[in-house]
Amino acid sequence: MAIERATERLGELDGAPARPWVDAARDFVRRRPLGAVGAAVVLLMLVVALLANLLTPYNPVAVDFAAMLAPPSASHWLGTDAFGRDVLARLIYGSRTALFVGFGAAFFGATVGAVLGVGSAYFGGRVDLYVQRVMDVFLSFPLIILALAIVAILGNNLPNLITAITIPMIPRCALVIRASALSIREMPYIDAARAAGFGHGRIILRHMLPNVMAPYLILLTAFLGQAILLEASLSFLGLGVQEPTAAWGLMLRGAAVEFAEAAPWMAIFPGLAISLAVFAFNLFGDSLRDALDPRLRTQ
Repeated sequence: MAIERATERLGELDGAPARPWVDAARDFVRRRPLGAVGAAVVLLMLVVALLANLLTPYNPVAVDFAAMLAPPSASHWLGTDAFGRDVLARLIYGSRTALFVGFGAAFFGATVGAVLGVGSAYFGGRVDLYVQRVMDVFLSFPLIILALAIVAILGNNLPNLITAITIPMIPRCALVIRASALSIREMPYIDAARAAGFGHGRIILRHMLPNVMAPYLILLTAFLGQAILLEASLSFLGLGVQEPTAAWGLMLRGAAVEFAEAAPWMAIFPGLAISLAVFAFNLFGDSLRDALDPRLRTQ
């Protein structure tokens, strides 16, 4: 420890202060270039979503019947849809919908699942038995089927859509986090915390949850791609975001069979956007898993 502090001190005296985050990012790019590419695409999506007002001169919901089904040109780079709306503008604003729903559903799903998984592992016994049986019931349904059922019951607005995507993700996260928390529960510092008289809530929140952050972050990035795909699927089926909101799934829904030959750009570009977003999140999530899981680290 003293040697490390002396090294940092010498670096500061030489005008080159230690930059652990920069060094970690540089090492991540060098060791996992595909993950760096995925992270770059994700960052680009975030920038595009935040600067949507500045990146396109067109209103994504403005109808222009004089420009219906216009092919890609200098005025409309990716063409227009059946209502004359600019496809590029709707793609850019659709990234806001995809990221908002994706981040919201992934965050709540992973967080609630982590709390349930840690609590189930910590208390054990009947609590663990009952929680796991409830999780098994939810896991018996495929993601899309359970999301369809929930949004059909609650209604198809944005908060209900996030809820419908969040609920199927909770049991998947809870099972993974529980497996990690079971080994943490047996650690000596947990026994020491109990002996010191700490309450269950403090032990779970301050001593167990921080130690499952690695699998939590991995699951969070993995759920982001799934959430974006689920949002697009539900919107395509008419149970997600509704018109005239710009959303990639709605754009695919608007590219009906009758426009497949006359205006193929209506389906090609939204499909590419969904595929690229899901692929980028999966690349980044896989690389993050390799970086955070000590069993997968390469020397």
